[in-house]
Amino acid sequence: MNSTRFDLVTRWRIDAPVDQVWSALTDPASWPRWWPYVLAVQTLRAGGPDGIGAVRRLDWATRLPYHLVIEVEVVESVPEVRLRARSRGQLEGEGLWLLQADGDITEVIYHWQVTLRKRWMRWFAPLLAPVFRWNHVGVMRAGEQGLRSYLGTLPGQATPWPQPGVMPAETVPARTRRMP
Repeated sequence: MNSTRFDLVTRWRIDAPVDQVWSALTDPASWPRWWPYVLAVQTLRAGGPDGIGAVRRLDWATRLPYHLVIEVEVVESVPEVRLRARSRGQLEGEGLWLLQADGDITEVIYHWQVTLRKRWMRWFAPLLAPVFRWNHVGVMRAGEQGLRSYLGTLPGQATPWPQPGVMPAETVPARTRRMP
């Protein structure tokens, strides 16, 4: 088993129509306004009208004392259904957003398959893998809460936590927005 490779699945349930959720997710420039751990987004290359080919550099804070910088390229876009992107840099792999409308509620699944590229992370991955998963859960939970707030939705039905095979995370308050 490769301890530097992670296969992470996150599920969100957002009390907003799928078109609004899609609009927020496909506008990474807005992410720092609602996702507490996204510090900055820089467009390196504009994509086509469907977003395919767009490349952005994302600077992420984490729940741990480090941050990550990755470049993400959109490789597939099916409006209001699926968005696939490849990452390179400190984390390399692929992320897939899947959206499904359930009335005025949107079910979101994010599948993140990634390999660690930071030397220290690769070195300590066999020991710290559970901590890295815990960190991911907290960052994603903060994204879900931030998106709900950004879209002006109520908490609605809670997302079932913890997910199988993932360590539980407590709620991350918005005041943790800027971490070194």
